[in-house]
Amino acid sequence: MSAVDDTRSASGGEPDLVRALDLSGRVALVTGGTSGIGAVIAARLAEAGAAVGVAARHPDDGPEGTVGRIRARGGVAEAIGVDVSDEASVRQAVDSTVDALGLLDILVNCAGVQPVEPLVALSASDWDDMFDVNTRGVFLCTREAARVMTANGIAGSIVNVGSIEGLQPAPGHSHYSASKAAVLMHTRAAALELGPHGIRVNAVSPGLVRRPRLEDDWPDGVRRWLAKVPLGRLVEPGDVADAVLFLVSPLARYVTGVNLVVDGGILTLPTW
Repeated sequence: MSAVDDTRSASGGEPDLVRALDLSGRVALVTGGTSGIGAVIAARLAEAGAAVGVAARHPDDGPEGTVGRIRARGGVAEAIGVDVSDEASVRQAVDSTVDALGLLDILVNCAGVQPVEPLVALSASDWDDMFDVNTRGVFLCTREAARVMTANGIAGSIVNVGSIEGLQPAPGHSHYSASKAAVLMHTRAAALELGPHGIRVNAVSPGLVRRPRLEDDWPDGVRRWLAKVPLGRLVEPGDVADAVLFLVSPLARYVTGVNLVVDGGILTLPTW
């Protein structure tokens, strides 16, 4: 079984809080791990002690990349090449992670795209491209990780990065919102089927996440968000990474099939 099962306290079934967020001995694969939220998630899991496969279409193990920064801090990381929409590539990425790091008991599906296009201007290929990465990619990576986990009797954890747009649509994002809604339902379905194998499957849905040049690219959107969000700021990538860390840790040992929204309370706003 995975190291996730080895944190029980002497007094009973609850985890020892000193060790509850210690991922030492565990191995994570993070797709989309070279930039944005994925890079911060990979770094957070490594900081907690996990060895991390940092997966992307164009892997980077240079000193300035995610892998290099993790190694510079004393962590263990490997650059893994993957096209999440390609079945053979995903299988190879999962197998390469196991070969390089010894096992796989955490998967974070973070690879995704988010182009903006009005519904009436969307082409069929635009729609297909969106679903190939955001939805097909989650399915393929989940299936291949589950294949390895079940074959080795590993009680693993899978976290899918969704979006609040999977719950509440936005203009120009009909294809994106639909792809993320599919991810959220796939999360629940996978939790149902993989639970008997001891594999937990959850999702994290961020709101508007701070990124470089966001205020320049979309000043009106940022202004409107800040004017309304109850907690008064944008989502930081670290907010999402901390939610992922919680879900893969023993603190969430009996949590599966849930969507943890990280949006500062924006979805609590009335719509009438």
